[in-house]
Amino acid sequence: MIIDQGELLTGLTMRFVQQFVHAAVREDHLPGTVLIHEGEPATYFYTLVEGRVRLSIEEARQKVYQVSHAGDAFGWSSLVGRERYSASAECLTPTTLMKLDRNALWDLLESDAYSGMIFFRNLSRILGNRLLKSYQIITDAVVEQPA
Repeated sequence: MIIDQGELLTGLTMRFVQQFVHAAVREDHLPGTVLIHEGEPATYFYTLVEGRVRLSIEEARQKVYQVSHAGDAFGWSSLVGRERYSASAECLTPTTLMKLDRNALWDLLESDAYSGMIFFRNLSRILGNRLLKSYQIITDAVVEQPA
């Protein structure tokens, strides 16, 4: 199966990409499907194949980010030492994604340290860009508030 994984798998060997895809389970979901509930054990890592997923913080019932490009990643808490997910994820459209068990993904990343480093560099870039977009949303909201 060949999928467009955007930035996440850029620069990785074909062998690593094949192992990544082999370790993943391809899932199709309908709009309204909740994939992750904030606070649940962080056991899976997801990459989007197609569709749109809203990430939100339940307590504030606020959209944090929308995953909408092939290769966008979410569920990253499972890879960075967090025991629980920090946000919820809900499908907004018919959605196809790749779901990887965190232990299987860790085994893959540890088996090829060089590819693991590139994978985490790519993931860091994706999350950094997401953080910058969040800063812009916060800045725009503050500017729009009446004095």
